Amino acid sequence: MSSSPTTTSEAPKCPVDHSSFKNTSDTQACPVDHSTATSTSTWARFMSADSSRTSSVPLSRDREISSIPKPNDEKWVYPSEEQFFAAMARKNHNPRAADMKTIVPIHNAVNERAWTEILKWEAGRGSETCGGLKLVNFKGRPKDRSPKARLNMLLGYSAPFDRHDWVVDRCGTQMRYIIDFYTGHSSGSKENVAFYLDARPALDNWEGIKMRLENLWPWSK
Repeated sequence: MSSSPTTTSEAPKCPVDHSSFKNTSDTQACPVDHSTATSTSTWARFMSADSSRTSSVPLSRDREISSIPKPNDEKWVYPSEEQFFAAMARKNHNPRAADMKTIVPIHNAVNERAWTEILKWEAGRGSETCGGLKLVNFKGRPKDRSPKARLNMLLGYSAPFDRHDWVVDRCGTQMRYIIDFYTGHSSGSKENVAFYLDARPALDNWEGIKMRLENLWPWSK
């Protein structure tokens, strides 16, 4: 990962605030202090069975700068171990400090992967002419099933454990992306948890419809 750690006292600016479609420079809702407990429990699954709030393990205050650009040319910043621990404690998930060294990197890597999937869709669509694609805002919708997810569930596939909607800016054109998060196969350890992300443009407008059709039939470009 090309990003680097940083230490700062400002509020977390991670692209997974599940409270509203807005920039969240004045909230501390990331990553798990959301409007629902569903998303919080997503990360609780990676805690040790004997989790306890009391722990002598020191929690880092260092925060990693993501690779995800904001509209003001800054980068979104992920929460520190200390902030992640505090957010989970507020939701009464009894976090164990030692687990933060596993959970925080997983959280960051999943969001970096989401951005990578969006960049694949946006490749060659012009954002490079104005400084690159920007993440404008985001919303978590863990209880909402997308039409594609519902169809997959009817076909016998597992339900996603979370859903995000991310809005990006492509040189003045805003596009909404739907991201369904699935847990994949792993070797059984928390450090080797596998995720599958299904990211695609929402069918809000003709551009989104055209992009989805072109993905199905590349010759139609």
